[in-house]
Amino acid sequence: MGANPQSVRLAVDVGGTFTDVALEIGDPAADGRRVTSKVLTTPRAPEQGVIDGVEKAVAEAGIAPGDVTLIIHGTTLATNALIERKGAKTALITTEGHRDSVEMAQENRFEQYDINIDRPDPIVPRYLRWSVRERMNYRGEVLIDLDEDSVRALLPQFEANGVEAVAIGLLHSYANGAHETRVAEIIAEARPNLAITLSCEVCPEIREYERQSTASANAYVQPKMAGYLRKLEDEMRSRGFGCPFLLMTSGGGLTDLDTAVRFPIRLVESGPAGGAILATEIAKECGLANVVSYDMGGTTAKICLIDNYAPQMTRTFEVARVYRNMKGSGLPVRIPAIEMVEIGAGGGSIAHVDSMGRLQVGPESAGSEPGPACYGRGGERPTVTDGDVVMGKVDPARFAGGSVALDVAASEKAVATDVGAPMQLEGRLAAFALAEIVDENMANAARVHAIEWGKDISARAMIAFGGAAPLHAARLAEKLAIDTIVVPTGAGVGSAIGFLRAPVSYEVVRSRYLLLSDFDAGSVNALLTGMSDEARAIVSAAAAGVELSETRVAYMRYSGQGHEITVPLPEGDLTAADGDAIRKSFETEYAKLYGRTIPDVEPEILSWTLTVAAPIAPAPEPVEAASGAGTAAPIDSRVVFDPDLQRDADYAIHARTDLAPGMTVAGPALIVEDQTTTVVTSTFNAKVDGLGYLILTAKHKTAA
Repeated sequence: MGANPQSVRLAVDVGGTFTDVALEIGDPAADGRRVTSKVLTTPRAPEQGVIDGVEKAVAEAGIAPGDVTLIIHGTTLATNALIERKGAKTALITTEGHRDSVEMAQENRFEQYDINIDRPDPIVPRYLRWSVRERMNYRGEVLIDLDEDSVRALLPQFEANGVEAVAIGLLHSYANGAHETRVAEIIAEARPNLAITLSCEVCPEIREYERQSTASANAYVQPKMAGYLRKLEDEMRSRGFGCPFLLMTSGGGLTDLDTAVRFPIRLVESGPAGGAILATEIAKECGLANVVSYDMGGTTAKICLIDNYAPQMTRTFEVARVYRNMKGSGLPVRIPAIEMVEIGAGGGSIAHVDSMGRLQVGPESAGSEPGPACYGRGGERPTVTDGDVVMGKVDPARFAGGSVALDVAASEKAVATDVGAPMQLEGRLAAFALAEIVDENMANAARVHAIEWGKDISARAMIAFGGAAPLHAARLAEKLAIDTIVVPTGAGVGSAIGFLRAPVSYEVVRSRYLLLSDFDAGSVNALLTGMSDEARAIVSAAAAGVELSETRVAYMRYSGQGHEITVPLPEGDLTAADGDAIRKSFETEYAKLYGRTIPDVEPEILSWTLTVAAPIAPAPEPVEAASGAGTAAPIDSRVVFDPDLQRDADYAIHARTDLAPGMTVAGPALIVEDQTTTVVTSTFNAKVDGLGYLILTAKHKTAA
């Protein structure tokens, strides 16, 4: 094995179907190199898939485990546990009289005209929602002391009901968590092996429903995630990996293992967040200010809008939506997260014809076990990947670099039996129908997401990555009237590469109500100092010895309004004069959103957030597109069903490793690499830019 390089960083993304690994030695943009691997996820023991992928990458790189200087990990395991309801048996303890607040929710109708509207069931059923006698007001002042006997009276219920985790969500605990802390102490003393989540720690914000829902979700996934993460850490250490082990968060930052074990809910969207970070970096490199990132793996597809080189952020998102693409139909989780839409449309998504004769694709997925029919692992139902195989978009001889033998006959049989026969479609037409449904599902999700945010989806370039995205990007772009597609190098493991671009950071939020006319700089400084100390303790543990930066934001509104906007706070210790500066900033931000301000109404602050981050590399200068290398020569050709021509067509096959910067590829064509294939349909041409990225441009735009 070689000597220890200056920097050897390893990233792992555990998805529902595949586990992706990216290993970078030095700086790949300079004189370094990158090694990637993709293996099937092992759902019964996810850590085994991680070990398999890591050992494969390390062996290919020719290094020893001890040479690795940093490991970054992201996973969808917490998300899948919530969606599939496969978490721990969880109880919720609330203030007396409020046990049903998580079921009453916001009492709104997200689907106004559906008289049979379905709401998501709370994570904790009613028989496991218990109450204790206590009460605080919104200022954190005690109105009724905690009745500790009412807490002890609940202790027999834990064992009687087989409870594995408990969430504690008392009224107004965001302002004063003393009662929640004492309840936890009493329970921990009697039940030391019980996983306990305090809402005042995981989500110290106003709005009881969202806070209790978030605490319940954290408790629900904590035993499974904590067990997995600790076991993975032990497995990696036993194999000689002694470097720091960081976790990707939903907000696009990195945190340490201990924090991830306490708050696994912050990892819910960690995999997709890595993809959004990658797309943001690629947008900077290509000088594309406004893009849409498109990440399609084996189980889901994720779409994120990126404006002015920054992904949209949110503090609340939903999991397990009952109605596809319908805001309000899922369970709210209030954590820092990158805003995106995620649907059950991946390579493993299963197709079927329902009782009304309609072709449906997803959200059920074949995953890695048994996987698509073509994998030869026992799957018999048709998936999106099987449809791609039947259409000819996947070359069996070059799939996964030839290391995996695809069973084309199994795909043809599955598609013909479950799609072709019920819909009276023959051969590739059945596969085309399957592909059209999944592509339209993704296009519709992107349209709805853009409209909700007042954005024009067609005015953007698309950045496509993930094992399945390059196969579908051109057709999706056609449906969305997008003219430019970027497929980066290493697209098949894009999210894992994105992990390597993420900053070590942590965000702390606190709800403290303050009418701006009563601005008290002393109390605000004390609040922000405490938040800073908490965040710095976490970030410093993962990034020791570096200078850290702080970003502070207030969530403000006019008094009497129902929702807040974000307003940046001045740097340093605040003074009395900063009250006027904050007012002006609020009016500026409010006018940007609504085109006006409201006179004679006092602004108020509900919550405060503070983010501490380690430094990251400066943004690269946009790279000029390469030119003059001529037209690439194909290595082969095959017949593919072209969605635009709606018939079979001859597609040239190009090996991506043979394409030099400046080379062009005329559509229709397939550009193959070990972990994915880029389909250049008859309406697109492709070119390799100076970074080696594939740039697909609509032919009508080229002609113009």
